[in-house]
Amino acid sequence: MQHQVSSVAQQIQKQYWLFSVLGTLLALASGFLIAKVGVLALGAIVVLPVGLMLVGGILAEPKVGFMVYVQMSFLINALSRFLPISIPFGLIIDGILGLTIVSLLLNNQRLEWKRLHHPAFYLVGIWLIYTVLEFFNPESPYRPAWFFHARYFSLHFFIVTCTMLLIDITRSDIWIILRTWLIWSLLGALWAFKQQYIGLTVNETIWLNSGAASTHVLFGHLRSWSFYSDASQFGAEMAAASLVCFIWCFEAKSNLRKLGALLLLLVYFWGYAVSGTRSALFVLIAGYGFYLFMKRDIPKIVLGICLAAPLLFILKYTTIGSGNYQIERMRTALNPMEDASFLLRLQNQEKLANYLRHLPFGAGISTSMDTGQRFTPWHWASQIAPDSWYVELWIEVGVVGLTVYILMLLSLIGIGVYRVWNLKNPELKSLMRALLSVFVGIVVMGYSNPVLGQFPTSAMLYINALLFTSCYRWETSFSKPVEEKPF
Repeated sequence: MQHQVSSVAQQIQKQYWLFSVLGTLLALASGFLIAKVGVLALGAIVVLPVGLMLVGGILAEPKVGFMVYVQMSFLINALSRFLPISIPFGLIIDGILGLTIVSLLLNNQRLEWKRLHHPAFYLVGIWLIYTVLEFFNPESPYRPAWFFHARYFSLHFFIVTCTMLLIDITRSDIWIILRTWLIWSLLGALWAFKQQYIGLTVNETIWLNSGAASTHVLFGHLRSWSFYSDASQFGAEMAAASLVCFIWCFEAKSNLRKLGALLLLLVYFWGYAVSGTRSALFVLIAGYGFYLFMKRDIPKIVLGICLAAPLLFILKYTTIGSGNYQIERMRTALNPMEDASFLLRLQNQEKLANYLRHLPFGAGISTSMDTGQRFTPWHWASQIAPDSWYVELWIEVGVVGLTVYILMLLSLIGIGVYRVWNLKNPELKSLMRALLSVFVGIVVMGYSNPVLGQFPTSAMLYINALLFTSCYRWETSFSKPVEEKPF
């Protein structure tokens, strides 16, 4: 052994000059780049080795790619807000998922491919096939743009589905995902409070002055968006986190955990309030109602109704709290026919109905929203704001595609209900009820906002769907006496 060690040491000493020369050349090259390019070169020199290590880690272990995807789904919004340069973070997400697929193929011998024989795989696969066929839609004015919207329509969902079914996700992994969501949401709420009560950064002010003020400063009141893409996305995340913590207030066994859930609930709910996102209220209403349905516990259903009904009655039929902008903003969500923006949406949908009457497969993927305005600004699909995830789908994939998509969502929910009702472990059952309720709430909110296609909501939606539809995988591990904290 000593002889081998000394031999290795001698070899290293013999090659020392080579390492010295390479190190010197690298230092000179780095100095030259920094002198010519500046701080960006220094950043690249630091980031490049980390990136190479990350690529190697993903190729060696697919779970690394999945966990990086979870973190990046939240991180890209923060980075795009605070970095002084514009980086195509969406393509970085594509790259991470692409590397994850390659890793699955490289590690195929140790994966159980029979796990793909799962209803979620077939449902998402059918939707993927439909969106691929949409590439050949004869009505599409510019087919190369197809890729931009197809990514978050179906490609990402399908890759996440395959990955989550094939890799070994443990009980600890599930809690890592949930804590990631709650911690990022907490940071988002705190930054929103900073925007609301302290002030905005220079970049945030520039963003408002570039046109965002028309939707984020209403009647002199700021709609906080934190470091998310916009206030609607931020409000949806805050409402979803609020719903989870509200459910945990019921489900937690110890008073300490109930108190922790209550404190987080107050933070998240006020984050939702300062976002001024009225439609996010339906995440709470629909999600909470679905939770009561899933609970199948008459005393708690009655208690839940007794808690929710007075609050809805106050918002709908009284003027209590009308002096507070956030409360008044919530109140308008329950009176849509008195809201000018909602009426405008209905008018736009009437216009779209005339265009789409003879287009059952839509105008083609990527013809609406920002991509349509970028590639085909002259086309009618890019000139009418959909203001809704389902209306966007209706425009691009037609009534046939919209039907396929909604049936997929309803089927996933139905499978989730069946799976969760058949769970035996109370902790796992409680957790999956919460995730399923959030999924339903976000799906309902999709009628009024395109949040289902934005990070991090889209990523958490995909992950939640695979967790509750395959929750039986963790029945045994959750039955082991391992202490886990809910936050």
